[in-house]
Order: sequence, then C-alpha cells, then structure tokens
Amino acid sequence: MNKAVISVLGKDRPGIIAAVTKILFDLACNIENVSQTILQTEFSGIFIASLPGGLSLATLEQHLKQGLDPMGLHVFAKPMDPDMPVECGPCEPFVITTRGPDRKGLVARITQIIAKYGANVTNLQAVFKGGSDPDSNIMIYQVDIPDEIDQRALRDELRQKAAELALEINIQHQKVFEAINRI
Repeated sequence: MNKAVISVLGKDRPGIIAAVTKILFDLACNIENVSQTILQTEFSGIFIASLPGGLSLATLEQHLKQGLDPMGLHVFAKPMDPDMPVECGPCEPFVITTRGPDRKGLVARITQIIAKYGANVTNLQAVFKGGSDPDSNIMIYQVDIPDEIDQRALRDELRQKAAELALEINIQHQKVFEAINRI
C-alpha cells in the first residue's frame, strides 16, 4: 500500500484537524502518524497516511486543497519512501535542554554540534519569548545518540558552546529525564 506524507500549514483556528481527517476518511485513507502543533498563531500539522489502491497522490492532494483552501490552509503531499529509514545504528535516546537569553543562532549552533557527532534530532521544541529571562527561552531536543561515538566529547562540546551562549544546558538519558519529570 502506498503512503503519503501530508503537511498542512496556516493560521490556527478550530476544526483544522477535523477537516483534514474527514477528507482522509472520505477517501478511505488510514492515518498512521500525526504530529501537530501551534507555533504562536500558526497551525502546523504533518500526517502520514496509507492510501487505498486506485487513489493517486495527485487526487489526494486535489481533494485536500479543495477542502482546506476555504480555511486558508496550505497543503503539500508527497510520497513516502518506505525504503529510506533513518537510523543511527545502535543508539540511545537522550534529552538535551537549554535555557537562557534569546539571540539569533541558538538552535543552529547547538544542532550543528549534535549533527557533527552523527546524532539525530528526533523532536525539537523551542519557545522564545525574547529578552534575557532564561525561563522565557527554552529548547528541548530529543536526540538519538549513536553508541559508537565519544559521548564525553559530545557532552563537553555542547557544554562549551552553551557556556559561550550563556545557556544552561542539561543532557540526560531519556529514561532519566522521564523519571525526573514524571508528574
């Protein structure tokens, strides 16, 4: 069965997910994954759906655009390549959090170090409200770190960069992070 990756962007308002999922349901698509968030006032959603036989990607995108254009939403659909899994080989999940004053390039500088070590950012949440209040500027990176890399060197380089940027940084295995932050 063919799969599609569908992105939907636009001004947030009630009913967006209902509209998208109704169109997919009416076309007999099966939603397999959804990631949705509101960034300031903008809706951002990514859906992975399996398509029934006979439904082309072009027809899917046409129905989505027809149904979502009146809501002022932008739609893009592309085929999902099932043969291209992202793998870092044997790896462990970590959570890296930073807090500190807002300035341009924070995400770029931290993720460049993560990428240099072959680690994969699997989820990123960043909240920037500006200014120097560290509680107003927080980034949370979920990262798969390959077992074969020098984790001490990665940690040291991240800590050094955080110090240069006046950021507090915390690097924890995901299980430790979840245990500490359990409500």
